Amino acid sequence: MRRIVYRASMVLLVIGVVALASLVACNSGSPIPTDNFQAERVFSDLSFQEMTNLVQPGDTDDLIFITEQRGVIYAFSANNSQQADIFLDITDRVNRGGDEEGLLGLAFDPDYQGNGYFYVYYSAADPRRSVLSRFSLDEENTNIADPQSEVVIMEVAQPYSNHNGGQLAFGPDGYIYIGLGDGGSGGDPLGNGQNLSTLLGSILRIDVSGLSAPGDYEIPADNPFVGIEGARPEIWAYGLRNPWRFSFDSETGLLWAGDVGQNLWEEIDIISKGANYGWNIMEGFHCYSPSTDCNQSGLTLPVVEYGRSQGCSVTGGYVYRGAQIASLQGHYIYGDYCSGNIWALAYDGSAVTENKLLVDSSLSITSFGVDVTGNLYILDRQGGIYTLVQTE
Repeated sequence: MRRIVYRASMVLLVIGVVALASLVACNSGSPIPTDNFQAERVFSDLSFQEMTNLVQPGDTDDLIFITEQRGVIYAFSANNSQQADIFLDITDRVNRGGDEEGLLGLAFDPDYQGNGYFYVYYSAADPRRSVLSRFSLDEENTNIADPQSEVVIMEVAQPYSNHNGGQLAFGPDGYIYIGLGDGGSGGDPLGNGQNLSTLLGSILRIDVSGLSAPGDYEIPADNPFVGIEGARPEIWAYGLRNPWRFSFDSETGLLWAGDVGQNLWEEIDIISKGANYGWNIMEGFHCYSPSTDCNQSGLTLPVVEYGRSQGCSVTGGYVYRGAQIASLQGHYIYGDYCSGNIWALAYDGSAVTENKLLVDSSLSITSFGVDVTGNLYILDRQGGIYTLVQTE
């Protein structure tokens, strides 16, 4: 059952948007230095298998949580990282049949300290589908989660094994945002990216604060496609191929995303309400299939793209708000899985003013994460956790 919900806090959100451009301009940072950064391993006593998320919720006794693609969540202390303990193991229900399937998303409830709720996104089989679920802490041991506490919120059929998306994040409005790829294969053969009647190829926005039964989420009344015949009201933005990692800027509220390209172009997008990001009409700034109609009217194009000489699979990151590297303050940091390149871009509220390569890390960057103080971490598929350091 899905209900439309009104929330008074949305008024505050609208008021805040009025000042957004000036906030971004004020926080876009100083000019980006180059040639003096490197990726340095941290928590070196720990190694994980195919990490997909690093999350540190507030008020959790300095705990950092890591998801492994196979279906395990680990927790370890940021101040005493000699050992990581299993927090949740759901390998019995996670499908790893495809290289891009598995446990892909993790987000903690804004009131996690009070209710012990957290949310995961994973791939399941028979039939092939993506699952969004809520779990709770074990009542007898609150240091771990209860695998039997699962409440399935949403299941989305997946026609192929790739382009699963999977990012989860709570926005400043208190709603959860969910990234879904176009369903897979190549070239979006089912046309999901431009189809508002499917959840695939979109970023969704729903309210799980009143969840009392499986599937009993609510739909915010100001979602852009509420009341439009044939459109799924859960959709916040669409026209995406495979949004691999998105994040909210903790100061401005802007939603940044990396969208993985087909064969030629990777892109970074700023996600806004109701926007169409063009897939499969466009790949980056370019017509995906020039021999067909390439009508760009109504499309929102990326803020940045890069080609195959620089990488082959973008990994979206975060606007840096940490204290360790003052020169990166206010810049969006992102990377590439194939090349290990890591870039920083500056945005003045209307356009990118700088976009510079910081380092060729040679890492297989599966994801980025931040801690509660805003420090940035880089996850390597080979098992290590890294951070950026300035060498001069």
